[in-house]
Amino acid sequence: MITKAIIPVAGWGTRRLPITKAIEKCMLPVGNRPVVDYVVQDCIAAGITDIYFIVGEQSTQLHDFYRTNIDLNDYLRRAGKQNLLPSIAPPKASLHYIVQSSYGKYGTAIPVGLAFRELADGESAVVLMGDDFTYNPHGQSDIQRLIEASAGVDGAMLGAQVPKAEVYKYGLITTNQRQEFTGIVEKPSVETAVGTLVNISKYVLSYPLLKAIYEFTKTEHDGEYYIIDPINQYVAGGGTLRVVTAAGQYLDCGTVEGWLRANNTVLAKTHCNGAAPTV
Repeated sequence: MITKAIIPVAGWGTRRLPITKAIEKCMLPVGNRPVVDYVVQDCIAAGITDIYFIVGEQSTQLHDFYRTNIDLNDYLRRAGKQNLLPSIAPPKASLHYIVQSSYGKYGTAIPVGLAFRELADGESAVVLMGDDFTYNPHGQSDIQRLIEASAGVDGAMLGAQVPKAEVYKYGLITTNQRQEFTGIVEKPSVETAVGTLVNISKYVLSYPLLKAIYEFTKTEHDGEYYIIDPINQYVAGGGTLRVVTAAGQYLDCGTVEGWLRANNTVLAKTHCNGAAPTV
């Protein structure tokens, strides 16, 4: 049973400056919730009980959002607004915060290396970025589907279908006939791209694969430590990752255009249903 998730949120969000000078990138609002909460709620829906946030040194807003605010709770009761209390209740999971230095090594593999020591021998974990999500307004959990697909192999990778005109922004996933991961074509041209299923950095990884990523972060080389590099090496050595196509709509909030699209998508669905959006 997989019960732990690692969510890196330590980046400065330079693509979203100047607003990310004051607001942590993962806390940018989509509707009335921060983008990272869509990831967290999907984790909880999939049975995750321990979430490890990899945060920057100056991170405070994530803590504030998820902590119990006694004064606000008391105010809502005094004001007769008890119906709002469930919307600000802490999530039904244990939250842990691991600080990543902004002066050390960087890249998508580093947060996994930092969280590796929190895993027991033989324990698999979910790894998800905190600035994008798949939107399932009917409550289906893509993380649950990912966990189910990882049974009996070394893990699973979530892919999302994007418009062909946008494939150049991503890493295009290649698979064999059994829908097992074989590689990534980084930022292909629209003319040469085969397919539109792209990597969105959402994984279930076995303990041996997580250990391989941890060992990779201990090596020395110039530039970023990309998580896909040890994954590629592991698969080349005989490991198996299944590829799962996201059922929900992929919403990338890393750019202004993507963030606006996410808000329009979620708010349009909320308006149609007359209810708060769910993952």
